[in-house]
Amino acid sequence: MSDVKNSAGKSSLADIYSHLPDSPSEKTLEQVDYDARHWSSPIKGPLKPGTPEHKKAMADMFRETFNPYKPSVIPWPKLDPETMQRITSLPIWDIAVQTEGKARLRMAAYAEMLDDPDVKDAIARNAWEENRHKEVLARMVEHYGIPLAPEEPYIEPRDTEWAYLVTGFSECWDSFFAFGLFSLAEKAGLFPMELIETFEPVMQEECRHILLFANWLAYHRAVMPLWRRPWFEMRVIGVLFFLLYERLSLVRSFDDNGVEHTQDNNFTVTGAKSMTDKQVDFVELMELCLRENERRFAGYDSRLVRPQMAPFAARLALGGVKLWRRFTGQDNTARHAA
Repeated sequence: MSDVKNSAGKSSLADIYSHLPDSPSEKTLEQVDYDARHWSSPIKGPLKPGTPEHKKAMADMFRETFNPYKPSVIPWPKLDPETMQRITSLPIWDIAVQTEGKARLRMAAYAEMLDDPDVKDAIARNAWEENRHKEVLARMVEHYGIPLAPEEPYIEPRDTEWAYLVTGFSECWDSFFAFGLFSLAEKAGLFPMELIETFEPVMQEECRHILLFANWLAYHRAVMPLWRRPWFEMRVIGVLFFLLYERLSLVRSFDDNGVEHTQDNNFTVTGAKSMTDKQVDFVELMELCLRENERRFAGYDSRLVRPQMAPFAARLALGGVKLWRRFTGQDNTARHAA
């Protein structure tokens, strides 16, 4: 794996937060798992974005729901040849490893420039956990012998706010659909349950990450001077257009043996066929994503802001597809077929 370098060639921010706690917990695994999924602030009354109470709740949530699992002791299950082929053929491993590598650096860089100790600590911890995700993926692909294209050097972003926004909105979008795909894979039974259970804490951790980002965004907007707000919102729109362009593209690269690697930037939306051997209906998949999204957030204080972009887009698409099917009579055909 490539070391993180800045433009001057020096070691960068990848290991700044290595001192954050990752020690084995005295709690039982069941209690740790429960605590990672359930949290409420003792603060009474509303948690209005921009208030000290909201900021404290946001930071406390992220710190107190920490799950101390260690990638170095994950027992990777033995896979049969068919399952191994199914996993190694997924066009996601290169981009998954690289995405986590970029995320850890961008979040660490943004945390480094902050003065507020609560917000700085929360985003620094997020950077540390992104690094742990990268380690989990790296150990998995090494264990199963999955070939990866060489990683390009990770370079510190020049515009840290832009980079953090890109990472945050990207995770909100991808996680929403990943929740559904993960549930689809579990129900289909094409992957061993041991592997599903291994990645379950990682999936829930992504839920915490986007919960933190949504609340940071609400807080950041609320405390921002009014004169800065128009420029910030223009940047947000620019980030969303950039992500749309990125999701519509395929990235091709070659490993050291000259083998081409195709990376699907939009796999979280298009990858349902890889998770099950059954025909996946669009409506059923979107409804599954919405249910899973709701389930994963259900245990956290309802006063905290939830990510809205991907669920809103899914509901909008669902409404359009259902209306079209009723208009064309496909809805009745589907009912008769059932």
